[in-house]
Amino acid sequence: MLEVVAATVTFSAPGSPLIRAVNGVSFTVPAGMFVVMIGTNGSGKSTLLGSIAGTVRLNGGTIRLAGCDVTRWREDQRARFLGSVFQDPRAGTAANLTVLENIAVAACRGRRVGLSWATTRALQSAAAERLAAIAPGLEARLDQPIGSLSGGQRQIVTLVMATWHRPDLLLLDEHTAALDPAAADRVVQATARLVRDHNLTALMVTHSLTQAAALGDRLLLVHRGQIAFDVQGIAKRRLSVEELTERFNRLRSADQLDETAAKTLAERYV
Repeated sequence: MLEVVAATVTFSAPGSPLIRAVNGVSFTVPAGMFVVMIGTNGSGKSTLLGSIAGTVRLNGGTIRLAGCDVTRWREDQRARFLGSVFQDPRAGTAANLTVLENIAVAACRGRRVGLSWATTRALQSAAAERLAAIAPGLEARLDQPIGSLSGGQRQIVTLVMATWHRPDLLLLDEHTAALDPAAADRVVQATARLVRDHNLTALMVTHSLTQAAALGDRLLLVHRGQIAFDVQGIAKRRLSVEELTERFNRLRSADQLDETAAKTLAERYV
């Protein structure tokens, strides 16, 4: 379970006003829920995800993972609760190691063993089974260097690595953004199957309205550092790309009106 309470993150630069990237955000993600988070560039969604992962420090509020208050914990301390997949397909893997050896690294996390012990027939069988379940055919490439795989295939292996020990929370940070549409679709399908089959708790940030409408049990739309739209259950399943697009357009229109009003006032009092 994830609990975020009144999370606030502010940034400042010399000579510039204080920017509140995350503005008092609160939400709870129960165990087994798949949440998709979306927002425009600069909305605060990635900053919010970073505050959960520990890469961004909160200026106010609290974060609890699996019942523990991790607000002041470092990123490496939170890692025992988290599995993470990032935008760059190369992140978190070693290009010169085989697919099986990369999975072995994930399987042996926290254990004092070498790869020769880890890459056993039992592990090979388990790795092949997990890959075949979400990307049939990829299990045949266990002995190839992971650097020889396409970006989409590498992301699928990274998904398997990130969830090998069934984390309390899986964080997906725009993990299809660097892929071509066909590869992104395959990774999205693999993600959905993996989360469903293992009943994982997941929080996925995406820039794709199509993914946001189609995936997950719940959607959070972040705007100006706050949650502007929160939908789940039947309403989430009925959510269309068109409805989501309309909500985005209304938010953009409101922003443009605010900017126009601010510019008019500035010009009036110059």
